[in-house]
Amino acid sequence: MTLPLVNPLLAIRHLRKSYAIPEGGRHLVVAVDHFDLAAGAEVGLRGESGSGKTTLLNLIAGILTPDAGTITLAEQPISALPEAARDRLRARTLGYIFQTFNLLPGYTCLENVLLGMSFGPGPDRAHAVGLLRRMGLEQRLNYYPRQLSTGQQQRVAVARALANRPRLVLADEPTGNLDHRNAAEALALIREICREHGAALLFVSHDREVLAQFPHVADLAQLRPPETIAGQPEGRA
Repeated sequence: MTLPLVNPLLAIRHLRKSYAIPEGGRHLVVAVDHFDLAAGAEVGLRGESGSGKTTLLNLIAGILTPDAGTITLAEQPISALPEAARDRLRARTLGYIFQTFNLLPGYTCLENVLLGMSFGPGPDRAHAVGLLRRMGLEQRLNYYPRQLSTGQQQRVAVARALANRPRLVLADEPTGNLDHRNAAEALALIREICREHGAALLFVSHDREVLAQFPHVADLAQLRPPETIAGQPEGRA
């Protein structure tokens, strides 16, 4: 049994999340009894399609609320906070790289990053431009998402997630839509900038080559308590 960390940045205890299914009853999507993440740690999280990876990240981010259990982020019980307080905690503490990027189509690369910063300490144009330059997008600052390749859109999403210097970065398979070279470059950039700012990184992937880059890898299936596995209906998370 893994001993709990002293004052972890992220602490999950007895977490449960389920959804109603058409056949009746509920499908248990996430069941994690114990998971700690230290400040500055880099952890890969492995999980098959439909195993609840995205749902778990959304619970950590406070986008979803759990059915049971607690999530403590930076010593704040994010799972118990009212919505407005969750939003404030997320804005100042967490960066989220979404699998589908979630860029706003009516805004340029630079504007997407600046808008993301407006929910935290406030827009910092020089910092936003510097991040986009490091992402190789110096010549694309005023391009709209539709004018960018998939790899370039992903880099904008990475810059937006890192712009507020978060203490924790959640990455939901951000390299899944990229070719091998672009995936390797994107992963290296994410890890480099997280290290510079001392941010912890929880990187979700099912790609063994990607996960092999991490010093620590957790398997979502192994985090699931044995008593919750048998008899669970099929579902997608």
